[in-house]
Amino acid sequence: MRSKTRRRRPLHAAVVALSTAALIVTFGPAAQAGPDDAADAVSVEELIRTQDHPMGSQIRLHEGTAEMPQEVNPADVGIMASVPGIDVSGHQGNVNWANYWNQGKRFVWVKATEGTGYRNPYFAQQYNGSYNQGFIRGAYHFALPDRSGGAAQADFFSNNGGGWSADGKTLPGALDMEYNPYGSTCYGKTKAAMTQWILDFSNRYKARWNKYPAIYTSTSWWSQCVSGDFSSTNPLWVARYSSTVGTLPYNWSFYTVWQYSSSPIDQNTFNGSYDRLVVFATAHD
Repeated sequence: MRSKTRRRRPLHAAVVALSTAALIVTFGPAAQAGPDDAADAVSVEELIRTQDHPMGSQIRLHEGTAEMPQEVNPADVGIMASVPGIDVSGHQGNVNWANYWNQGKRFVWVKATEGTGYRNPYFAQQYNGSYNQGFIRGAYHFALPDRSGGAAQADFFSNNGGGWSADGKTLPGALDMEYNPYGSTCYGKTKAAMTQWILDFSNRYKARWNKYPAIYTSTSWWSQCVSGDFSSTNPLWVARYSSTVGTLPYNWSFYTVWQYSSSPIDQNTFNGSYDRLVVFATAHD
């Protein structure tokens, strides 16, 4: 245990120190805990507050949640089969996975990275802990397209927990494309330039893992910022906080996952049976 008299490290030093804690073993041993002393906990809390943007946080900010349901009954929206799941980020800290398993959740995406400078300090506990509980789990990356290239961010994501394996328990990595938390909606890019950025990320991820990443987005953001067609390669994870999924982004005829609520945690439904979810976590592209 570190001495209580130790001087608190500045934030930049804490970020460096987190590099070891954030390195993940894909098929984890026992789940690792988060920061274990008061000084680290304060630094990590500040790091998460300032640099961790949860999936959908900017969509909710710009598009609202007035019609957001607590849950969706698949039969009410014409879904023949579905599997309930969630997604988490550093904001959830150490997660009680048994609790969500007992609620019937069976898959989860865990935030791994953002841009090329942020790694979720709770990723090990969340990613390995969900696996040990029995979840089919995967990792996601919050894109910052104005900070660095798509291929560079795909590599950063891949090197920090975002890999994929055809073991039936690992979801493809997900690319979180949403409103810019720091500035202009489309990160200062034209639709053509944004399309190329996403293509660069997608192709690099595919080259490394023989699997295209899922793309998480909202129809409104996509329509404003992207001109390309990814419907034949990338599974769609669509965000719409309503009792119906609504119009999908350009040229996708169906969604693979729908994030319909953020209450009391981000809620998702997989468009298919559990057997199909296993295939999604197994089949190479």
